[in-house]
Amino acid sequence: MAAFLVWILLLLPYVAISSTASHGVRLELTHADDRGGYVGAERVRRAADRSHRRVNGFLGAIEGPSSTARLGIDGAGAGGAEASVHASTATYLVDIAIGTPPLPLTAVLDTGSDLIWTQCDAPCRRCFPQPAPLYAPARSATYANVSCRSPMCQALQSPWSRCSPPDTGCAYYFSYGDGTSTDGVLATETFTLGSDTAVRGVAFGCGTENLGSTDNSSGLVGMGRGPLSLVSQLGVTRFSYCFTPFNATAASPLFLGSSARLSSAAKTTPFVPSPSGGARRRSSYYYLSLEGITVGDTLLPIDPAVFRLTPMGDGGVIIDSGTTFTALEESAFVALARALASRVRLPLASGAHLGLSLCFAAASPEAVEVPRLVLHFDGADMELRRESYVVEDRSAGVACLGMVSARGMSVLGSMQQQNTHILYDLERGILSFEPAKCGEL
Repeated sequence: MAAFLVWILLLLPYVAISSTASHGVRLELTHADDRGGYVGAERVRRAADRSHRRVNGFLGAIEGPSSTARLGIDGAGAGGAEASVHASTATYLVDIAIGTPPLPLTAVLDTGSDLIWTQCDAPCRRCFPQPAPLYAPARSATYANVSCRSPMCQALQSPWSRCSPPDTGCAYYFSYGDGTSTDGVLATETFTLGSDTAVRGVAFGCGTENLGSTDNSSGLVGMGRGPLSLVSQLGVTRFSYCFTPFNATAASPLFLGSSARLSSAAKTTPFVPSPSGGARRRSSYYYLSLEGITVGDTLLPIDPAVFRLTPMGDGGVIIDSGTTFTALEESAFVALARALASRVRLPLASGAHLGLSLCFAAASPEAVEVPRLVLHFDGADMELRRESYVVEDRSAGVACLGMVSARGMSVLGSMQQQNTHILYDLERGILSFEPAKCGEL
């Protein structure tokens, strides 16, 4: 009961802003590589590299302090608890605004983490290049520091809070496996979503010493399951997105609140409860129950335990916006690759230049016929279209499986979600999906 009361207290500061977004908000997501002008094989290679780094970051959170990808938190900006964050593996960017008057801001959208943060000129002791002017708290009428003992600071630090008098602010320090880092204080501010939805009192990290980059953006918007994520602070009970095709330049819609809705024909699968043991970081992830994979008409001989989440947080399958190519636990990936190779019946080719393992040589890669591929989730089957799992490089004459192998966990990536409207129902604890023409929603 005591733990329940503490959780309620943590949520109280955010309830006041929930009504603002209850009417629903639509935002537009752009692919990070669109803004960088990456196309063709280079775009595929970046996606494969990003997927591997992203999964390694997730595993870093699970394995704890020994990992190279981790997050250190304490009141003084050194030591403390550790968990993984992934700003350097951006896939989708969202345009919002911060402060009063509003300053346009481009941020990474991340369903695998919670904290919202941006670079700040307060002053900024060290900042990486970004496409827009730095946010300056002194120029905003609605900026406010968060006290060390506030519930919001406790949500960031608990159960490793180092706050004690004479500390007054809530300091944080995030470090990344690739050398990117952000150091600053937790504060609250007014954020503008879309053209006219202003939300007051949103807690965010104001970073004044930052290294690295976040792929043509100024920070990050966490959409995870923890109390500091945007969806938790807004108090919305659901959100959805629909990713346009991997190589398309059209924006992908993101819906918050009541504007997130699917038809009655949508399929539904429950979220798997977050693990009770291990690193706190894992409570941010959206876990699913993947029960098997079918190629053609054959259910692959994969031990269901391969996809199972343990009480300590080992294994499992998460759905993620930042991982492009689905990462399958190694034994499952091998079974899938063998099944595809036996059915496609074309010469194998190297996909090293793309960062992909299974490729076929073909004069016309777009004409390569592949069998149906179905992911069997608890209560719902997701049948992948050809364009959702085949990557083509016409100049090299190869058609490849757009998935990668991983050890330790599996991740459903954004390419396999493309042209599928995905809805996260946080109140009911379910994920729903249905085919859609995302560019027309």
